[in-house]
Amino acid sequence: MSVSSPVHSDQYPASYYFSTAKELHEHPQLQEQISADVCIVGGGFSGINTAIELAQKGFSVVLLEAKRIGWGASGRNGGELIRGIGHNVAQFKNIIGSEGVEAINQMGYEAVNIVRQRVAEHNIDCNLQMGYCDLAIKTRHMAELQEDYDDLLSQGRGEGFTLLQKQDIKQVIGSDCYEGALVDMNSGHLHPLNLALGEAKVAKALGVKMFEYSAAEKIIKGDKPQVITAKGQVNCQYLVLAGNAYIGHKLDSYLGGKVLPAGSYLLATEPLTDEQCKEIIPQNMAFADLRIDLDYFHLSEDNRLLFGGLCTYSGKDPKDIEAALRPNLEKVFPQLKGVRIDFEWGGMIGIGANRLPQIGRLPDCPNILYAQAYAGHGVNATHMAAKLIAEALTAQAERFDIFDKVQHMTFPGGPVFRSPMLAAGMLYHRMKDLF
Repeated sequence: MSVSSPVHSDQYPASYYFSTAKELHEHPQLQEQISADVCIVGGGFSGINTAIELAQKGFSVVLLEAKRIGWGASGRNGGELIRGIGHNVAQFKNIIGSEGVEAINQMGYEAVNIVRQRVAEHNIDCNLQMGYCDLAIKTRHMAELQEDYDDLLSQGRGEGFTLLQKQDIKQVIGSDCYEGALVDMNSGHLHPLNLALGEAKVAKALGVKMFEYSAAEKIIKGDKPQVITAKGQVNCQYLVLAGNAYIGHKLDSYLGGKVLPAGSYLLATEPLTDEQCKEIIPQNMAFADLRIDLDYFHLSEDNRLLFGGLCTYSGKDPKDIEAALRPNLEKVFPQLKGVRIDFEWGGMIGIGANRLPQIGRLPDCPNILYAQAYAGHGVNATHMAAKLIAEALTAQAERFDIFDKVQHMTFPGGPVFRSPMLAAGMLYHRMKDLF
């Protein structure tokens, strides 16, 4: 019998991550009026790491979280730390130039290193394991991996990468579903909630004041922004909005209209035997295929298979996550047919129309900055966004400005109609995946 909980409850979902969480400390609710150099709205990877970066530079920082630290996608996601920021960054060349494209590509590598260094420096116990594979299901996927691999070699970035053809893929995965794989030993997987909680401990040690159950209900813009909560208020010089899929139209319609909350869901099996683990994932890597409606998976520290996917754009969660995802799991690994599922959970990720993270300043209030819409690749990109925001607030905004130059479409139809419209659009892309 699997353990599950509503995706949108006020407490942490009853996920595998929550069941194995460490450093799970409660923070107070804001119940007074306070002041700080910077107020951050959102207690996920973006907010926590922005707080760390700014506190290290001498700023006084207050962080407001509506639920619990790491409650949203940061504490629920697939736990895959993968190189790269954005999708097809070259499409923005006419806006940011070839130098901007190269800078973002370079940041895609730097972002992974930020996480690795933070984990190592602060001894964060989040089971970080290196090794990841992109999986080709179709011949055209294999052509995409070949192109990616050739580009890496031509740029002198090929160290740690290996392109595997179909006859060699059993080296990394015990499945007959794939035409090949691109192995990336510079990417990997981890326990995301323990990473977020460990980073929150770092932030607190640096003097960051963190408040839970303190949702930002209203923002008063101006030279000194004010954030109003149910029982308190923060006055600040700078405000950072890092709520991502949960920011909403009500708090800021400009940001809320540019990000679509999309559901993603996971299963955790019962602990597998060592023999089973060696059969399905012999080198303890993480995986994702190249479809729009992708599967992603890896082993946990205690030998469970964590298997995710089923991205939904309708705003509705599946009635039975296990029933929806089990067929995918058993298709990839038929040798696990009938395996017991111990946990099932899901959450909302933020997706923008062009699949590039949205990092910038509000046009009507330049001392309010934001970061959102990581399109399912937020473990590394959030950490990079935090560093860019800290750079921007210390007069080193060159890299921040590359992202800020890109204009992001507002989803038409408002909160009511944008999800069905995008769901229809994604159905088109799913149909393309069939051919």
